[in-house]
Amino acid sequence: MRTTRLHVDRERCIGAGMCALTAPDVFDQDDGDGRVLLLNPEPPAARRAAAQMAAGVCPSGAVTLHEPELGGS
Repeated sequence: MRTTRLHVDRERCIGAGMCALTAPDVFDQDDGDGRVLLLNPEPPAARRAAAQMAAGVCPSGAVTLHEPELGGS
């Protein structure tokens, strides 16, 4: 069974922190440069909605969420 998977592009990140504010169990910010740190690339079901919202509110598009394809193998 495939699970939802997150990806972050630290080069694209501008350090706004929206991801860490929206889903603090999934994201954090680097103390040195303020850019995104991915704590959990495969969030559990209870955290998926927050992770999806964090991807949507990221102003630079540095956070992407890959959902498993339905009916695919």
